[in-house]
Amino acid sequence: MRAIPNKAVQILAIYMGFVTVFVSATHSQMTYAAGLSNALTDGKASVNLNLRYESVEQNNTLDDANAFTLRTLISYDTSSYKGFSAKIEMEDSRIVLGQGNYTVGPSGYNIGEYSVIADPEHTELDQGYIQYKKRRFSAKLGRQVITLDGHRFVGHVGWRQDRQTFDALSAKYNPLQELSFHYVYITQRNRIFAQDADLKAKDHLFNAAYKTAYGTLTGYGYLLEVDNDADNALDTFGISFTGGSKTDDPQVLYGAEYASQSSQSAITDYQVRYLKLETGVKFSDTTAKLSYEELGSDRGAYGFSTPLATLHKFNGWSDQFLGTPAQGLIDSSVTLTSGAFDGVWTAVFHKFKADAVSDTVDDLGSELNLSYVKKYGKYYSAGIKYAAYSAGDIKTDTDKFWLWLGATF
Repeated sequence: MRAIPNKAVQILAIYMGFVTVFVSATHSQMTYAAGLSNALTDGKASVNLNLRYESVEQNNTLDDANAFTLRTLISYDTSSYKGFSAKIEMEDSRIVLGQGNYTVGPSGYNIGEYSVIADPEHTELDQGYIQYKKRRFSAKLGRQVITLDGHRFVGHVGWRQDRQTFDALSAKYNPLQELSFHYVYITQRNRIFAQDADLKAKDHLFNAAYKTAYGTLTGYGYLLEVDNDADNALDTFGISFTGGSKTDDPQVLYGAEYASQSSQSAITDYQVRYLKLETGVKFSDTTAKLSYEELGSDRGAYGFSTPLATLHKFNGWSDQFLGTPAQGLIDSSVTLTSGAFDGVWTAVFHKFKADAVSDTVDDLGSELNLSYVKKYGKYYSAGIKYAAYSAGDIKTDTDKFWLWLGATF
């Protein structure tokens, strides 16, 4: 039998190697494509609807405002493939039955006619990001909801029909079950007025939390800057501790927080402090809390600022202090929550005063907040809410009322 030449053997070996690599690569690509396809098609779709009526009455020259709006969120979350997943969510808000007698300043809607209700008609991408998770590390890149520490400094303003999101890179690492680190870099703040008031940004958020047997100790640094080619840095560093006793009935609640904020620009140069003390008791389904919150002032010129917060959640639901007055703000409040008729009712009373008292500004008024929220079955919820603000040395008397129905599928 004639021997096969060495060169032919070499050529045959190369050819078989090529075929092996090709088949392996093709199989790998087919497996990858199948896995990616399954991740995209085996995801979860959801719809959230929020139908709300809101009215505003103020003791000024503006006409009373009324808004009947429907907010729709349509979301799709892919399943995970090799630790990667993605989310896309569209948001739309429409005036219903022509009930749009209100003003939205940034959009130019009914300027100067009615009191403000910050719910513009809009359609936009609410969230769209890629996520990676592996063991104790996770990261997101894209438009996303970001909340930290109860929304006081960073939140989604979810009460409004157009909630706040951020174009950002965020990362979380849990080296221990009790310890977590957060870092966020924000390039755009997508605020509650659709595209009309979004801000380019260069924000760095640092947050670390450690859970102990007595509560959670948190330290943070929030370095904010609007990207407008001007010096406007706003730096906040703080520490907080919140927790409760181990007894169940009653349980004693407590919390303390301190932060220092500084800003330097061509027109501002100030340093102010933030202080919060809170105590309460919880027994059965009822909770009572006393709170003292101080957003300090630098000699009556500038007040402590929290521009990324869910501000509606703090300092009264009538939204009188979305921007801290230059004189600062001291908010002493009492809160009661309890269950009733398979729902939850809440009552809050606020007493406001200036941090930097002057001959003309001291009393900043008071406010009563009432709400009742109830879930119906698996998909539905409804609520009613009322806020009555009585003015002091500044602002004006304001009453607000809400009635809503929500559904999630």
